[in-house]
Amino acid sequence: MQRYFMRGFGVVLSVLACQALAGPADYIYSPKVEKGEGELEIIHGASKLPAGGQAIVTSVSVGYGATENWFTAVYLKRSQIAGKQSNFAEWENKFQLVEHGAYPVDIGLLTELEVPLAGGGPVEARFGPLLQTEFGKLQLNGNLLFEHIFGQVDEHGASIDTELGYQWQAKYHWQPLFGFGLQGMGEVGQWDRWDSSSAQNHRAGLMIFGKIKLDDETAVKYHAAALFGVSDAAPNQTYRMQLEYEF
Repeated sequence: MQRYFMRGFGVVLSVLACQALAGPADYIYSPKVEKGEGELEIIHGASKLPAGGQAIVTSVSVGYGATENWFTAVYLKRSQIAGKQSNFAEWENKFQLVEHGAYPVDIGLLTELEVPLAGGGPVEARFGPLLQTEFGKLQLNGNLLFEHIFGQVDEHGASIDTELGYQWQAKYHWQPLFGFGLQGMGEVGQWDRWDSSSAQNHRAGLMIFGKIKLDDETAVKYHAAALFGVSDAAPNQTYRMQLEYEF
């Protein structure tokens, strides 16, 4: 009985670790940084979980392009997964490593730190390279994301290792007010020991976006995406909406 309990406990921890990477409010990161640009953003995402129930995450953030190569933002997040509600604070830093357009591929680096505001949950750190290239109105993105969860252990009492996730996107800037494209994201397990294909989390789908200029210095951006699970462990459907005010 104890053996089955510990095995089940390990499965639950693995699911929680995967959900940390697979949040329904996750979006595709870009390596571009605009010095002096401020952002106020609201993101809302909802996923239908494979085992039933929903995962819902809402975040509010304020960010600023502090230099030509550094963008920093602070997020407040509220998540509700299978009826359990949690609140988090997150500090995101994005570094543009090469001048935009100087090379065929723009390269950036992401670092994030997420801490619970109550309940003593684990602290999560995420980092990884961000890649982007453009062909006329077509923009392609590919990111690798590594995430480590501090304070969480597996069924043997060992610290959970660093998890590996990815993001990709192909978006077409048809008009300033409206564009469309495809995007996907997923998690494969520990970075040096991937899960079986049935336990990996892969989802992909459609997205739309646009920018409405209010004046020479301010604008409103919108992004919306509908992603669908393409593996057994992935949420069946994920819907995300972003509204961003640039100033």
